[in-house]
Amino acid sequence: MPVFTRVLTRLRALRVPTRLRDTRLLTRLRHARDAHPSADRALTLTGHVLAAVLVLGALLMPNTAPGLRPDRFTRIPAEAIVGAVLLLALPRRPRVIFAALYGAALGMLTVLNLLDIGFTEYLGRGFNLVLDWGLLDDALSYVRDSMGGFVADAAAVGAVLLALLLVVVMALATVRLGNVLARHRSRAGQGALVAGTVWITCASLGLQISGLPVASDRAADTVRGQARRVVDTLRDEAAFAKEARTDPFGATPPNLLLPDLRGKDVVIAFIESYGRVAVDDPLIEPGVTRTLDSRGAALAAAGYQARSGWLTSATYGGSSWLGHSTSLSGLWIDNQQRYRTATNSDRLTLTAAFRKSGAWDTVGIMPGVQKTWPEAEWYGLDTVYDSSEMGYKGPKFSWSTMPDQYALEAFERLEHGKKRKRPLMSEVILTSSHQPWAPVPEMIDWEDLGDGSVFDAIEEDGRDASEVMADSTESRKEYGKSISYSVTALTEWLERYGTDDTVVVFLGDHQPIARVTGHTKNRDVPVTIVAKDPKVLRAIDGWRWTPGLKPADDAPVWKMDAFRDRFLTAYGSVPRPTKG
Repeated sequence: MPVFTRVLTRLRALRVPTRLRDTRLLTRLRHARDAHPSADRALTLTGHVLAAVLVLGALLMPNTAPGLRPDRFTRIPAEAIVGAVLLLALPRRPRVIFAALYGAALGMLTVLNLLDIGFTEYLGRGFNLVLDWGLLDDALSYVRDSMGGFVADAAAVGAVLLALLLVVVMALATVRLGNVLARHRSRAGQGALVAGTVWITCASLGLQISGLPVASDRAADTVRGQARRVVDTLRDEAAFAKEARTDPFGATPPNLLLPDLRGKDVVIAFIESYGRVAVDDPLIEPGVTRTLDSRGAALAAAGYQARSGWLTSATYGGSSWLGHSTSLSGLWIDNQQRYRTATNSDRLTLTAAFRKSGAWDTVGIMPGVQKTWPEAEWYGLDTVYDSSEMGYKGPKFSWSTMPDQYALEAFERLEHGKKRKRPLMSEVILTSSHQPWAPVPEMIDWEDLGDGSVFDAIEEDGRDASEVMADSTESRKEYGKSISYSVTALTEWLERYGTDDTVVVFLGDHQPIARVTGHTKNRDVPVTIVAKDPKVLRAIDGWRWTPGLKPADDAPVWKMDAFRDRFLTAYGSVPRPTKG
């Protein structure tokens, strides 16, 4: 007990100076305020103004990057008027609690608007509260793979701190404004009445500034929009599960699947971010068109012919797996929930149809896969080679684990070039055109590829990702170079290793992000079939696709989920539906 008493005595002794220091500091602050009343009033007023700007900005904040314009913040928010009336009506303690909760809600609403902006820029759609939290982890992995672990960790910590800071600062700002209103209750009440009258008048008359209504309910509209997405998502789950069970070719016997392609080695290749902008954008198109024309001529000289059209992708800017699964399953898979439902169903994918027929071996070349990939079974792939199984010893090119030329050469060495009893169906994912398009690989002599170490110097001399990402014009230029590289690598592989029985189908998975496309609603991607056997192309004469590697502007445009059924039908498959 004496020891305990001595400890308490010492702790009390330690606290006394702290209290004295705190008292002295407060005294000095009071003296400073008394000595400089004008400065004190200016600081106080500045604090009030900043609090008002923060709250009004949060209430009027758009959820798209193009909407971040000054004229979007010149409206009268109904939520501010309602909030002011409630703050004026409440006694002190409930007022402070309500103000803090109201401000915290505004902070969370601002976070949601920022997420909407980010998702719209990268994926062409807003943030889904039910489905998209997992994509934040994918985004972190992308930053880590593209720019390094330190940048990724710093970005993650910064994002969390920003979100917390927004919630706290908004709560403090709203409490401060509530106190100001309470101190000037009479004038504040009159102001709220006038503002409410003006809002109702503007709403009734439909008054606008720069095409936008003066009377705003932007915050409430954001909440309604998020709630609508949640409800639609929950309703969609059951409906889509039933749709996935209904398959026009689900019960087709093996001998009636793809009979007109028997004996052919078929390659289905996806080129990352190969979108319509590659052949439409005035800055990008000349280089890509030259590549398509020259490579088309080279293939024609080697005896190949091609036909090209357009598919409208189910995704935009990213989430490539949604484009892959949509085109191969015949289902419109535009979100992660649908993807999970589809990949856990018995839906027959195009690649699985080749395996089910019993006439092909099937293989997947997946340089972008860096962890367990259970979807291989759903895709019907007997063998899958991921990034760790191709023998690559060279550098990464930003997100891409290896250049497309190396991945194709590894495909030749590991599978395509081997003697086999049955032909081969291959799904190949080419990743060199993945954002941020820096550094971009260069083609080298195929004989010099080795284990990929030859790319060390090319990667070192390439452009820095952060430099390209910061400039939209440079992003467009480097994106065009990456598409030209991927198309060149694939067509040179075909020219070098293809045979009379090789058929290549290559297509884009989605358009690139808005930094390249602008904020277009177009989701079209090119799709091309190349073969030597004229019967292969005659089978799709009815599609009216454009001869060559570049689809004409007026070539047919199909939704991507139509491709599976059209392809199966064109090459002799007979529908035998299953019904959910």
